[in-house]
Amino acid sequence: MAAPRQTVGCADLKTCGLERILEALKLLLSPGGSGSSSLQITKHDVLLATLKSNLSALEDKFLKDPHWKKLKLLRDEIANKIEWLQNSVDVTWSFTSQTLLLLLCLKETMVCLAADFNPGKPNPRTPEVAPALSPDTLSISQQKAVQSALQFVVTLGVCPYLMPGVGVPLRYRTEFGAVVQDVVCLDAAPSATQRLYTSCRVLLNVAQHSSLRSLIFCRHFGDIAAGLCQLGFCPTKRRSQKPMEEVKVLNEEEKALSRGALRDILDQVYQPLAVRELLILQGGPAQPCTDGKTQFGSQAPAWLRRLCGQLLSERLMRPSGVQAVVRGILEGAGAGAAGGSDAEVMAADWKKCDLIAKILASCPQQSLSTENYYKDICPQILDLFHLQDKLTARQFQRVATTTFITMSRECPQLAAKYLLQPVLAPLHRCLNTAEIPECDMVPGTILVTEEELSRCIEDVFKVCVVRDEPPTVLVDSLLPVLGVLFSLYCFTRQSVSHIRSLCQEILLWILGKLERKKAIASLKGFAGLDKSVPSLHSLCQFRAATQGGIMITIQEAISKEDEDEALYQKMSSEQCQVEHLGDLLSLCQECGLAGDFFIFCLKELTQVAVENEAVLKTNLFSSKSLLELEQRQTLVEGQKRKLLILQLMAVLCERMSEQIFTNITQVVDFVSATLQRACASLAHQAESTVESQTLSMSMGLVAVMLGGAIQLKSSDFAVLKQLLPLLEKVSNTYPDPVIQELAVDLRITIATRGAFSTEAVSVAAQSTLNKKDPEGKIEEQQQTNCKISADVANSHLEQQQSNGKSSHQTGLKSDNAPLVPQEVNEPSTTTSQKSGSITIEELQEVLLSAYDPQIPTRAAALRTLSCWIEQREAKALEMQEKLLKIFLENLEHEDTFVYLSAIQGVVLLSDVYPEKILLGLLAQYDSSKDKHTPETRMKVGEVLMRIVRALGDMVSKFREPLIHTFLRGTRDPDSAHRASSLSNLGELCQKLDFLLGSMVHEVTGCLIAVAKTDREVQVRRAAIHVIVLLLRGLSQKATEVLRDVLKDLYHLLKHVVRLEPDDVAKLHAQLALEELDEIMRNFLFPPQKLEKKIVVLP
Repeated sequence: MAAPRQTVGCADLKTCGLERILEALKLLLSPGGSGSSSLQITKHDVLLATLKSNLSALEDKFLKDPHWKKLKLLRDEIANKIEWLQNSVDVTWSFTSQTLLLLLCLKETMVCLAADFNPGKPNPRTPEVAPALSPDTLSISQQKAVQSALQFVVTLGVCPYLMPGVGVPLRYRTEFGAVVQDVVCLDAAPSATQRLYTSCRVLLNVAQHSSLRSLIFCRHFGDIAAGLCQLGFCPTKRRSQKPMEEVKVLNEEEKALSRGALRDILDQVYQPLAVRELLILQGGPAQPCTDGKTQFGSQAPAWLRRLCGQLLSERLMRPSGVQAVVRGILEGAGAGAAGGSDAEVMAADWKKCDLIAKILASCPQQSLSTENYYKDICPQILDLFHLQDKLTARQFQRVATTTFITMSRECPQLAAKYLLQPVLAPLHRCLNTAEIPECDMVPGTILVTEEELSRCIEDVFKVCVVRDEPPTVLVDSLLPVLGVLFSLYCFTRQSVSHIRSLCQEILLWILGKLERKKAIASLKGFAGLDKSVPSLHSLCQFRAATQGGIMITIQEAISKEDEDEALYQKMSSEQCQVEHLGDLLSLCQECGLAGDFFIFCLKELTQVAVENEAVLKTNLFSSKSLLELEQRQTLVEGQKRKLLILQLMAVLCERMSEQIFTNITQVVDFVSATLQRACASLAHQAESTVESQTLSMSMGLVAVMLGGAIQLKSSDFAVLKQLLPLLEKVSNTYPDPVIQELAVDLRITIATRGAFSTEAVSVAAQSTLNKKDPEGKIEEQQQTNCKISADVANSHLEQQQSNGKSSHQTGLKSDNAPLVPQEVNEPSTTTSQKSGSITIEELQEVLLSAYDPQIPTRAAALRTLSCWIEQREAKALEMQEKLLKIFLENLEHEDTFVYLSAIQGVVLLSDVYPEKILLGLLAQYDSSKDKHTPETRMKVGEVLMRIVRALGDMVSKFREPLIHTFLRGTRDPDSAHRASSLSNLGELCQKLDFLLGSMVHEVTGCLIAVAKTDREVQVRRAAIHVIVLLLRGLSQKATEVLRDVLKDLYHLLKHVVRLEPDDVAKLHAQLALEELDEIMRNFLFPPQKLEKKIVVLP
């Protein structure tokens, strides 16, 4: 398409500088005598007059000014060699022709100047001097002049001659464009097609220079591409009455040149720019107008839409074509709704991502087949996950995720082959079902590198966890590698790795999305109960890598000396896996998976109970047949399975909360399993106290459901009916008559759908909820005026009831109502009373409840007293000594709920009477072990520190007694008390802002003595840690506050680093030395402050 390069004498080009050509361009583009500051005027006659005036001025300059003679010779020489230049009555085309001619002069001059430029060798003595610029380099002002000329050429020589629907209409861009559209005369020679062809041809010729190419294509690529599309691909047969739509036929050579030029510039420019402009040409959203309204241009013709679609498909199927398409759409569409909220921006982003995903997932017609298209495109889609640019990585990953999901839904088989298999390849490589090549079987060989494994886990996390409704092929592809993922998760729990949370989220996500049977089967494989589930290869092992990740290697060969150690490591690993499985299931309680797996383990435990115990023969060296050896191996595996089930049950009972069951079906399954185990124990005459208590609890749970704690539906009774045969069996075989009677009553209630219920069912329900005392009288709920305390007590009551009856922590979570009687949830009438309205009777009742043997009642009373103290109730504050005595006595209680409530009460009481309370607590903390237990003294220490935190700046008033008490505590015989005193001393120093005054010598002397002489390592660690806190807290003030003892502290720290056997204490000492080193450096070499003081003289 580009014209042959014009051969002009270099002598003329050297003498005609760039400045003269640019001066001619400025003269041609100057506003002239119109009186306006720019050419964007609205009157047609004024515009035409300005163009004529500028053309005349340029010709006069060439004829009269001798300095322009050389430029005139150059222009005439180039004009004589071109074929398109001809006179026209249309002023706009004459103006465009002269501008194009000057641009050709500029291009030829720049090419010749660059060819003759010899920069010379750089001076080694001045390497910092910038190299000489090429003489064809344009300055900023010169570039602006060239850009203005190019804008006029495109506006006057390209846009007016585009057919309707080809490109953005000129009248919709600016008001000046609308004027130009009406001023251009299409009837004058040359024709519109020849003008468009000439303009595009000359612009491409000028674009052969690299500096001018960037100026042309950065702003005018879309218009030039639109012109080339029309010239090279527009159908020749066209009937229309409008003159501008008459397309005169170009010859085949010119059409071929136009088509070739279009493909060349598409390959040369920035590919996202090409994609964006092709999308605009293809037709899309409404085009904005300058008046704020929305105008719609003519729809792109069919041939142009097909052409743009073909060219876009070619851009997509090129190397890195996916990134080009994504960048072109995202960069062209912007970052969401202009001026919209964050929600609107996010919604716009998701819509764009869905649009791109549909484009990428659709196979273009140019592709040989869908499989070939997926084979080429899928690796590029996966590369979108690994962009390093944080600004664009988020949107690109969102596009990749959406495309991944879209392809998986539309072509699941191809997506599994070209998307999922490459992503999961590192995990498939180390499965026990995979065949490891012999070359990789060498011990120590890295089977999966750290980068591969980290990238695999991150990609799976981005694809899986982000989307709520994954396609089936995604879940099915992840199912075989869940065993390796769980092993990797267990390994990350034993170390520090950035992929730990990712593994946990992936496992929780996939277990929640799997069918319940498949999820249970996967959990069986995690626990080791099902060997058929794929897992990590026996020869593979995880190892920590250098960048915080994990790699998979081949295990080293185990020698005979290390067999015992290897066996121990294997057993420890299996134990850890079971514990980590329990931790994982504790996060799956809401979806019901934990409850279903617990019931599965309970049924397995029932099966263990009914199996006959096999006796292992002790004669290991007697001759046995192969069949006997197989039977023995089967027996050993069975025993191992039983132990594993028991271990699982122990871990689940420890890890699960009381909310493990989420629906009636799970509760019924639990009760059914419990009844079956009880019947099996009776059949084998192996009844135990634990079995009896578990049976009572499960039947009481059924009684609670039938007693009205939750609203049962007809479907719930259908589920409960499966208990009828088991209850009948219990009523006939169980020896306890109370259990027999309760079983009969429960059968009747279930069979009648609750229409008939005996008193025994109600009594059992209340007993299960711990609402009856041992004598059978109903215990009245303690009514207080603090609703918070009552709610806390009720929640603790439910926890005690669910934990105390059975070794299996179970519970019920219903969507309709919680599993408590209705009267428990109803607030007492006194809870709505206002502060200051309590009576002496209520106060005495709460004081008596503080000594109640029932833990919830006692805790609720303590919380109520604390609430009254916080509200400054006068009647409660009058009894401060008695309240303090009650709180201190409850500090010795072993239940955490009680003594924590007591600690809170003492702290609130000390806020009202700090002097009286604090001194008494200090004396109690300083007492010997004969008066108070070590646990009580530790609790008093916790109270003191809470009081210190509550006092804030007021703590300085009690500085000396507090410090003296903690210093005396460092000489206590109990090492735990010494360490606690040092810890409290460190926190006290922080609260005092390290302003110790004259006591700094006592504190540092104590710390030095303890750090050097104490026998317990924990105490020495605490002492050194306090020194670290002192240095870190004082910072630059340390040289003033610790001036007299700084040298002693330095010698102590050096002594600890050299002679201390404990590594942790050494680490603390090293940290303290580093702090001291930084302090002294800043003291000796203070930072220079470049400041100037301004003094105002009187």
